[in-house]
Amino acid sequence: MILNIAIAAVMLVVTTAIHAAAMMLGLQAIRSEGAPSLKRLTRVFRVSSIVILMSLAALLEVLVFALAYLALNAIEGLEKALYFSMVTFTTLGYGEIVLDEQWRLLASFEAANGIIMFGWTTAVVIAAVQRIYFGEKTT
Repeated sequence: MILNIAIAAVMLVVTTAIHAAAMMLGLQAIRSEGAPSLKRLTRVFRVSSIVILMSLAALLEVLVFALAYLALNAIEGLEKALYFSMVTFTTLGYGEIVLDEQWRLLASFEAANGIIMFGWTTAVVIAAVQRIYFGEKTT
């Protein structure tokens, strides 16, 4: 149990760093103003870019968890590890791939982490929409 918690703590730090970097990159990008004539056209593109960027961050976080499962020999094969990690991170939880009892707690931490990261992503997208469509400043 202690090993699961320690690994989860490291994974939380890593995924938080990935998400923070994506957020900073995204918010920095939306601070730049386009030409006035292109503003309407670029609004959708700019918001879409933020959504894509944050989705890529989530995919990278899923990959990090998948690599951890592989390193721990909790799952065999990258495809299975990625699938399990994605299903767990999104809290979809199909259940056709299950971990040995030794690693189940780690999967629970991944699910909790995913909820937090998707909430954070929602906040970033809302901040981008406020800035792009309503001119509100993001920090």
